[in-house]
Amino acid sequence: MNFLALLLALLPVVVILLLLVLRRTAADTAGLIGWVATVLVAWLYFRTPLTIVLLISLAGVVASFPITIMVAASLLQVAVMKETGAIDRIVALVKTVAPKDQVVQIMIVNIGFGTLLAAMGATPVSILPPIMLALGYTSFVAIALPALGYDALCTYALLGIPVVVFSSFVGKPVNEVGGYFARFMPIISTCIALGMLWIVGRWKLVWQGLIPTLLAGVTAGAIAIGMNAIGMVTLTGVAAGLGVIVVMILYLIVTRKPLMDRRVLTDADRAAEGRISLWAALSPWVLLTLFALLVNAPFLPFFDLTFKTWAMPVAIIPDAPEKVRLFWQAYFWIFVTTLLALPFLKPTRAHLIGSMEKWLKRAPRPMLASAVFFAIAYLINHSGKGLDWTLTDPNNNMVYVIASASAAAFGKLYPVVAPFLGLLGGFISGSETSAIAMLTAIHLSTAEKIGAVGLLIAAASGIGGGLASVISPAKLQNAAASIDRIGEEGHVLRVTFVVSLVITAVCAVMALIWAF
Repeated sequence: MNFLALLLALLPVVVILLLLVLRRTAADTAGLIGWVATVLVAWLYFRTPLTIVLLISLAGVVASFPITIMVAASLLQVAVMKETGAIDRIVALVKTVAPKDQVVQIMIVNIGFGTLLAAMGATPVSILPPIMLALGYTSFVAIALPALGYDALCTYALLGIPVVVFSSFVGKPVNEVGGYFARFMPIISTCIALGMLWIVGRWKLVWQGLIPTLLAGVTAGAIAIGMNAIGMVTLTGVAAGLGVIVVMILYLIVTRKPLMDRRVLTDADRAAEGRISLWAALSPWVLLTLFALLVNAPFLPFFDLTFKTWAMPVAIIPDAPEKVRLFWQAYFWIFVTTLLALPFLKPTRAHLIGSMEKWLKRAPRPMLASAVFFAIAYLINHSGKGLDWTLTDPNNNMVYVIASASAAAFGKLYPVVAPFLGLLGGFISGSETSAIAMLTAIHLSTAEKIGAVGLLIAAASGIGGGLASVISPAKLQNAAASIDRIGEEGHVLRVTFVVSLVITAVCAVMALIWAF
């Protein structure tokens, strides 16, 4: 084994990790520095011509559009909804739910509503902490639970963008690869729900709320499997979030506990109710769900039209065009539904100006971070190719070097390692999608060397990347900032880090059982 080649292949990841952990560098800045390191390594050591290096990076940026532009679109929509009072109106409703059952309340707010928010492009770690604080929870819990709830079906966030990106990397249809993720969901989502109870009340609350927690976790997971079976993967998060809410409401009815209590509302909440109706407040998400259903329903002609006929391929890497699919992408419909909802939201000129100012302030840096991590992933995947775009020596490819070393080091136990690598990748890049982009090729190559099911191992790694949400400094700081508790995220991280390791270990055991 060439240890120098291995060290240099891992150098970009090590550089980014050190910047994030030791220097607390922002993800976009760390990513740019990591990209420069990757360029130098691919060019000077792995013998990739500089022109090819730059073209590969450009291909990575184009491949990042589903997540990069999605970030921009969702931040714009949420900014408009916040400025017009729509978010405040929705928050007022959520506050009143399940006042007499703490466990059900946690499940509805953080698993049900949290999954629904993440699926529609909103940010649970920004919206839910104030609600949790208003419901009487400590600031520690108000920060930790929304971040952990984000993990439940993170693979299906942003209208399924992580699993869609995964399908493009492995060259398989979304409905085919979705099954590899879905099989993990009943157990992983249940573990996350139990982790929430443990954070709030340790083992006493876990045993006390075992039945509704199992119902919530299994419901979310079962819906993920069902949506994959009927070919509606991109709407999984929406269906699962609504499903958990419905099941918890049915549980309250069966146990004869009150569904709502308006006494928890403040004067500001009542004012929000008076400014805008609930349906008007929900109009962007209702319209988005309808359009997403239209372009993804297998029994309608629009999927074939927008996904296949109008694929809009951009050929940067020969024989591997990036298919833009503009009219199928979720970000396109978020922009469209934001515009269509304006007559219902009735924004003033001040609202629109305020929305644009917030959007321009918040969107560029996470967009840059997403794009640069995809560029790094593409450089790692295609390193060693010459001017004719062929790889004459596999030892000049960073994926080949890392995969060979991983197979030699871990052998048949590699499926156990993969979810933890995903957790690390999600922590480094800040998103499951970027972790998928960075690691999928390595997992597939390593799996081939040890005779394992590569798609399953790569999916397990993706789930590990989703679990990184609860240890992401950016997400935890976002949650802390939303309730003016900046600085407390460090204390939260020490607890959620342990929870994430335990759940990732569960995923690792499942991957080992299923991988061969």
